[in-house]
Amino acid sequence: MSALELSKQQTETAKRTLLASVAAIGFAQTVLFAILAPLGREAGLVEIQIGAIISASSLTLFLISPIWGRTSDVWGRRKVLLIGLFGYSLGTAFFAAAFQAALLGLLIPVLAFSALIVTRIGNATVMAAVMPAANAYMADITDVTTRTKGMSALGAASNIGSMLGPAIGGLLASITLLTPLYFSVGLTLVAAFFALSTLPDLPRQPTGTKPKRLKYSDPRIFPFVVAGLFIFMGFAIVQQTIAFRFQDILQLNAAETAKVVGISMMIAAGASLFVQMAVIPRLKVTPFVLLRISMPLMIAAFATMAMSESKLLLTTAMFIQGLGMGLAGPGFMAGASLAVSAKEQGAVAGVAASCPPLGFSVGPLLGTFLYSINPTYPYWFSCGIYILLSVFVFLVKSQDSIKS
Repeated sequence: MSALELSKQQTETAKRTLLASVAAIGFAQTVLFAILAPLGREAGLVEIQIGAIISASSLTLFLISPIWGRTSDVWGRRKVLLIGLFGYSLGTAFFAAAFQAALLGLLIPVLAFSALIVTRIGNATVMAAVMPAANAYMADITDVTTRTKGMSALGAASNIGSMLGPAIGGLLASITLLTPLYFSVGLTLVAAFFALSTLPDLPRQPTGTKPKRLKYSDPRIFPFVVAGLFIFMGFAIVQQTIAFRFQDILQLNAAETAKVVGISMMIAAGASLFVQMAVIPRLKVTPFVLLRISMPLMIAAFATMAMSESKLLLTTAMFIQGLGMGLAGPGFMAGASLAVSAKEQGAVAGVAASCPPLGFSVGPLLGTFLYSINPTYPYWFSCGIYILLSVFVFLVKSQDSIKS
């Protein structure tokens, strides 16, 4: 499929709808990360249980995302995207209800933990449809020369949501800690109806055509799989532990923690948005070069987090991490997409979309475990991972650099 199959007006409408959908998901996800740590503690859960909730849902995303990517080749990108958006709204409502029951004392901590795991896994199963469908749709309506820009636009939209999520979520958390979750249910539901009414349907493969299965070990995408896995594992360690770090260093209560963490995540997302909108379009470099540029920034961010003992330094570290992720995210997604043929875009979108969840399957559990030993260990560990990863991306020749 190509952009020629839609008129210019249809293509622009499709892009706006995709960006709105991804922004809504970005909002909902960052709201959860901003409140989950203090909310979990209020429900009687310990750090490693809170990390396990994210790890369980992320493992589900990792396993299911490639299936949704191939399914979008047969059912169509639009249908799969709608399943993901409507499913996310419904699943988040069940997840919030489980937390509500725990806070009201209707569930003891062990039952609350079980209910949260089950509802989050169910939510993740349908949520896994969103990013493969959105990435594959964007690949369908862009060509080789505009692919990086298109993927960067999706990343920018996600970061706009990620900026608004913590900011609005922090304000809503002053009402109740669950108010931000209920708000995100409504927002993603609005995005789902918007996509239902505006997103054009693209031609799909004939019914009898079986989508090609793309292996993670495929040499064309393997460097990006390795980079994506470790990039997002380090990122997940920070996302899951930074609220504990702020709360413990500054001696904050749950509502105060949600606000402070929300602001820091908003600043990080703003840094990523700046990079994706103002820097990447002017760099004119291959996706793998973006990964190489991002590595020193990420190393500096994690080292600063480990050594920080103040709100200012922790927030500065989050800003630096935002700059690095703003480069790394589009580099990873666009590089994987450009490495394969047009007929494999659904498959590669599924594989690429599963790499962040795989990192998030390991990162939260590992991060909370290390944090329980020493609050600085998660960040020094991530710093070491990125040092090794920087050696990898500087030594390995990727498919996109070969093509260039």
